[in-house]
Amino acid sequence: MKYLGHLPLSDLLYDYLRYDILPQMGVSGGVPDFRVYTIKASNRVYLYKDRRTNTRVIGKFFSGVGSRPPEVSCQRMEREYQNLAYLRSLGFTRYPHYVARPLGRNASLSCLLVTEYCYGTSLNDFIVNAILHGAGDALFRKLTSLASFLASMHNCSGKGVHVDFNGESAYFDRIVEQLRTWGRIGWDESRQILWLKDLWRDRACMWEDQQVLVHGDVTPTNFLFGDDPWVIALDLERVKSSDRAFDLGRLTAEIKHFFMQYTGSREGAEPFIGHFLWEYAGHFPDRRSAFSAITSRLPFYMGLTLLRIARNSWITDDYRRRLLDEAKQTLR
Repeated sequence: MKYLGHLPLSDLLYDYLRYDILPQMGVSGGVPDFRVYTIKASNRVYLYKDRRTNTRVIGKFFSGVGSRPPEVSCQRMEREYQNLAYLRSLGFTRYPHYVARPLGRNASLSCLLVTEYCYGTSLNDFIVNAILHGAGDALFRKLTSLASFLASMHNCSGKGVHVDFNGESAYFDRIVEQLRTWGRIGWDESRQILWLKDLWRDRACMWEDQQVLVHGDVTPTNFLFGDDPWVIALDLERVKSSDRAFDLGRLTAEIKHFFMQYTGSREGAEPFIGHFLWEYAGHFPDRRSAFSAITSRLPFYMGLTLLRIARNSWITDDYRRRLLDEAKQTLR
C-alpha cells in the first residue's frame, strides 16, 4: 500500500464514511481523521483509516476505470454488494470460512462500494515463500484450507441444473480475440487455439456436472489466511453460476504461472496442484470419483487461465510465448 494523505473534511466521501459507514463499525461521536492509502487492483481501491479510532475500511470505486460506461460501473458495484451479502447469508460469516462484510454502496460517489478491512496473509505470499524460501509446508496447509472453503461454497450452492458450457466457450472466444487484436498472437495461432477449444466443447464431461456458484476470480491476491484453517474471501465481483472446475482451474493455473515465472519451470507447482485437488475431492462421498471427474475437465480451465494471463502488458514477450505454449499443451 502507498500512503496518499488525509481525506479532506470538505470531500463528500468524508461525510459518507463518517455518518453512514463508521456507525456500522461501532464508531460514533468525535471527528474522524481519515488517512488514505492506495491498494494495487484492477479497480480504484483504497484503504481509509481513522487515525483517532484505528478503524479501517476498504473503498472500491467502479467508475472511472478505462472506458466503462457509468451504468455498467453502477451495475458492477451493485452486483458485488449483492454477491457479498448473499454469500454471507449462506453462512460465510464466521470461522473458518469468511466473506468480507459489505458496509455500503453509493452510486453518486463514483459507484463506490465500501467493505470492512480484513486482516490476513494473502495466498500470493505463501506461494512466493514456498518458491523462494522453501516454505512448502505452509503452502500445503493453506491450500488444504482453501480447498475446504471452495468446496463449502460450491457444495452449498448447487442448483441441480447442468453446466451450460456455452458461456465458458464464449468467454474463451473473447480471451482469444483480445490476444489477437492486442497483437499477442496471430490469425493462425488463434485458429489453432479455437480448434482446441472446440474439441473440449464436444466432450460430454464438460456439460455433465451441475452448476454451482463460483468465485469467478480465484487469484492468489483474493484470499487471505489467518490461523489454520481460517480463510477470508475478497473481491466477489465476478461470482456466477458455472462449473466448479472454473475456480479450480483458475487457481491451479495461477500456481503454475507463479512457478514458471519465478523458477522457469512448471514442475515445482505439480505437488501443490495435486495436493489442492485431492483435498478438494475429499469433500465428496467418493473422493476418487470426484477427483477423476474434476481432473477430466480441469485442463480446459487451466488453459483458459494461462491465456488470460498472457494478455497482460507487464509480462515480457519471451514469457508470454511460454505461457501461450503451455496453454496450448494443457488444452491438448
